[in-house]
Amino acid sequence: MKLLIPLLLASLMVACGPNQTQTTTPIEYTETIALVQPALSEGLTINQALWLRASSRDYSTEPLTLEELSGVMWAAAGINRPENNHLTAPSAMALYPIRVYAFTPEGVYRYDEQSHSLLRVVEGDHRELSAAQEFAYSAPLNLVYIADMSRYEGLNLTAAKAEFLAGQDAAGYAENVNLYAAGHNLKAITRGSLKSAEVLTLLGLEKGHTVVLAQTVGK
Repeated sequence: MKLLIPLLLASLMVACGPNQTQTTTPIEYTETIALVQPALSEGLTINQALWLRASSRDYSTEPLTLEELSGVMWAAAGINRPENNHLTAPSAMALYPIRVYAFTPEGVYRYDEQSHSLLRVVEGDHRELSAAQEFAYSAPLNLVYIADMSRYEGLNLTAAKAEFLAGQDAAGYAENVNLYAAGHNLKAITRGSLKSAEVLTLLGLEKGHTVVLAQTVGK
C-alpha cells in the first residue's frame, strides 16, 4: 500500500495536465473584475481531487489567471442552481450569511455571486491583514470568509449557536475551494489565523459581522 499511493499520486499529477484550462487570460484589477464561467469538463474527477487535496504553506508570487480566479470564486460561493439562487456550498437553513472577500496585491474585492464578478471595496495591498503567517503575504490570493450575523435575527438562536452555524457554512465554502485547487493544479490552505478586527475595520464591517475563516490560494 505504501508503494501504491505514491504511484497513484504520480499518475494523477500526470493526468492534471491535459484537463486544465487552455486559456490563460491575465487579470486586470479594475474596479469590477468580470469573471468567466468555468467549464464543467475541466479539472480532475472528484475522486482524483480528493486524493490530491493537501494543505500547502509554500507559494510562489506567480499570479493566478482570470480563468483560475474565476473558478476559485465560483467554487467558493458561485450559483449552481439559478432557479432558486442556491450556491455550490451548502448553508444551514439556506440563509447564506457568508460573504467572500478576495485580498489581492491590487486591492480587496467582494465576490458578487449574482453577477459572478469581484467588486473592489478597498484599493491597495492588504494581504498582511488577511493572515498571520508570512507565506500568505506573497501568495496571489487570500480569501476571507465573513458572516453577516443579521441573517440569524428572529430565529431564536443564541449567539454561540449562530456563530457555530456560520462556521459550518464557511467550512463548506473553503473545502469547495480546496477541492477545486486540487483538481486544477493549484495550492490552497484553510486558515483560522488573521487580523480579524483590522479586517473588519478596513472593510467597514465592525457592526453585525464576524470573521470566520481565511484561506490562501496560489501556485
